[in-house]
Amino acid sequence: MNVHVDLAWLLMVAEQKTPGDPQVTDWGALVAAVSRHEAEIFGVPVYDTPHARAAALLQLLLHIPALERSNAMFATAAAYAYLVASGLKVVTSPEQVRDLARLIKTGEATVQDITDELRRWSLEP
Repeated sequence: MNVHVDLAWLLMVAEQKTPGDPQVTDWGALVAAVSRHEAEIFGVPVYDTPHARAAALLQLLLHIPALERSNAMFATAAAYAYLVASGLKVVTSPEQVRDLARLIKTGEATVQDITDELRRWSLEP
């Protein structure tokens, strides 16, 4: 299943999953996240699975902060929500989420590394 991510969906996740409803400080980051999610080359999706699309969102939103605060929480919540909306059952811990976010922030994790980790958190339907 390919769930469509748009600006409204990202704003809903930010409002519902970040404490105190932080303000958007970089609309371009949100637009970039939508564009990256929809990326295609010659009609072939760049990110072809829900895990890869969630990984692409997570990586971009962690590296290009969109909110005045709570960006790591927002990015991980968006990836988690995307997987759930795609029909996957996600089982993880706060520590696993924190460790992945830290690894991504260092610049050491590729989209494929993030995809693999998200796949380990998901129970296929």
